[in-house]
Amino acid sequence: MGEGNHSEVTEFILSGLTDRLELQVPLFVLFLLIYVVTLVGNGGMILLIMTESRLHTPMYFFLRNLSFSDLWYSSTIGPKMLQNFLVKSKSISRTACAVQMYLCFFFQDVECLLLAVMAYDRYVAICNPLIYTVTMSRQLCNQLVAGVCAVGLVDAMVHTCLTFRLSFCHSNIISHFFCDIPPLLALSCSDIRINEIVMFSFACFIMVSSVVTVLLSYFYIISTILRIHSAKGRQKAFSTCTSHLCAVAMFHGTLLFMYLRPTSSYSIDTDKIASVFYTLVIPMLNPLIYSLRNTEVKGALRKAIKKLLRIS
Repeated sequence: MGEGNHSEVTEFILSGLTDRLELQVPLFVLFLLIYVVTLVGNGGMILLIMTESRLHTPMYFFLRNLSFSDLWYSSTIGPKMLQNFLVKSKSISRTACAVQMYLCFFFQDVECLLLAVMAYDRYVAICNPLIYTVTMSRQLCNQLVAGVCAVGLVDAMVHTCLTFRLSFCHSNIISHFFCDIPPLLALSCSDIRINEIVMFSFACFIMVSSVVTVLLSYFYIISTILRIHSAKGRQKAFSTCTSHLCAVAMFHGTLLFMYLRPTSSYSIDTDKIASVFYTLVIPMLNPLIYSLRNTEVKGALRKAIKKLLRIS
């Protein structure tokens, strides 16, 4: 391919999870089930928080935004992935690939930073309960979510623009099931050093700052809980944090493994497995974790089900 043709790639081919034909239908059924559970779980969580007055608190305001992010995060990848299990042509246009990458990074950043904001919310609620409602005002909550979205918009724009300014000449086959940066960089015949530096720097800034916020928040939270004399009081205080800790451990652990490991250890198969986990499995698990381990959500859910049964 000549130098003048390097930037003329108009579409890419997504190789998907596997090229084994006998696995296409079983995988389609599996991921369709995961996607449906994700839609029902996160959509139900959003509706429950919006309609149940006892859940109109800052913690559930952030949880509603987390569910909204999870719903759209999985929808950015899920439908195209499901389609590719059943069709021969697994092509995606250059524009659609750029849009998918942009949305993936945006919702990934939103989820990452929202988990940090939720940790700060738990810190204020447990360590400074008397000023909780004043500190976590509706205005501040809106500003925090707006700030999270602004960071996500800028980060996603930088990554997408830097990636799609490159020339692609080695092939147009992306060894992945969605348009992610590492497999696209592998196709480029341009100098990708700037892309790698920016990707690593932004990942460090966003993920490390989020993790540090979570760790500092829980350091003070645990210190406060240990000073509570009543065992019942300690259990009640810590029970409001366990769901969040599970979500943080799953999401941040996977992302730190994905983006902060050396490029020399990059493996396509490992990357695909990890990507499935943080793009599709975690958005499915989050509403289950928050509903099964949270007494307020379980109570509100039982109340909503009783209402529906009475109506029917």
